Amino acid sequence: MRKHDFAAHHPLLTALALSMGAAVSLGLTRFSYALLLPPMRADLGWSYLLAGAMNTANAFGYFVGALTTPMLMRRFGAQAALIGGALLASVFMALSGFVTNADMLLLQRVLAGVASAFIFIAGGVLAARLAALHAGRAGFLIGLYYGGTGFGISLSALMVPAVLSVAETRGAAHAWQWAWLALGAVCLLLSIVMAGPVRHIEGKATAGGGRSHFRIRSFAFGLAGYFMFGVGYIGYMTFVIALLKEQGMHAPAITAFYALLGLAVVASSRIWARMLDHFKGGQSLAILNALLGVATLLPVITAAPLAVFVSGMLFGGVFLSAVASTTAMVRHNLPSEAWSSGISGFTTVFAFGQIAGPTVVGWISDTAGGLQRGLVFSAMALFVGALLATRQRALPRG
Repeated sequence: MRKHDFAAHHPLLTALALSMGAAVSLGLTRFSYALLLPPMRADLGWSYLLAGAMNTANAFGYFVGALTTPMLMRRFGAQAALIGGALLASVFMALSGFVTNADMLLLQRVLAGVASAFIFIAGGVLAARLAALHAGRAGFLIGLYYGGTGFGISLSALMVPAVLSVAETRGAAHAWQWAWLALGAVCLLLSIVMAGPVRHIEGKATAGGGRSHFRIRSFAFGLAGYFMFGVGYIGYMTFVIALLKEQGMHAPAITAFYALLGLAVVASSRIWARMLDHFKGGQSLAILNALLGVATLLPVITAAPLAVFVSGMLFGGVFLSAVASTTAMVRHNLPSEAWSSGISGFTTVFAFGQIAGPTVVGWISDTAGGLQRGLVFSAMALFVGALLATRQRALPRG
């Protein structure tokens, strides 16, 4: 079978393999931290400000990686950026299992963030190119890539508590370190699994990288709405597990909550596919931001298990589709040679929003209002993002 024939004839298998990149980049490298935050905070005596700063550090690294990924893809191709980033992320995740010093852990989170940006942007470009080969299923294939994050979330939800339990049974001084080592090993395994199939997607950028076609002014409201998405969603994904523990939810229920959230992320690729194909402007991002705001408020309003699980499944069923909506917006409005710079532009403002979100929510959560007050801030940011995204219009043809 000639190169690229596999991607042409087996789009679902190719997209599933590609989704392992999203699982490593976000599902494991970033969102597993929500499960580790409570035991690390209790063991190391952290404030919520410092605990949030760990994900701010990760987001800062992601921001740096977002700035450098287009250059890497022009020089080496998208596949090299994807696989290289995944291998680096595996190493940096495992290294977090060897240190307890907060400064060293912050550094590891920065480096893991850089690597995850390499993965996520390169994977988004490859997903867009795969979708171009199958225009009738473009929204579904793009959504399936981003939905891979859910595999990582569900896997971490099942694995981290089990590893912590084993480590505690064996009297480990810092049980959470075992979890970082296990996460690094799983990242490495998934990197190997995806390496073969994704090489069949065209990964070399067109000469010039399409920079001349991407105008920030043309996407100003979409970029602003996406920035507020970055500010808002990360507070929920950083602190919701800590909130549920504070509210008295038992460990098995928390595991089920996070695993179902991850499965909802996977399902979102089918739920929102038609909408992503239909809307050319910021409508999809606006709708999804508004739904995320509602999901974020639910556990603040009530600790009732039904409401909490509805919150998690709604959030999981929406938040990665908000990311996919910007890739769809780029694909609808720009020529293919500009997709790399367009996706990178959106990813950069997304990363910048994530830098602010965890630290601000952590700082608010250390005050009298606690985590509930911090998540109210996250919800308000998402609602503002929805309003901004409604102003983004599709670009004129030609």
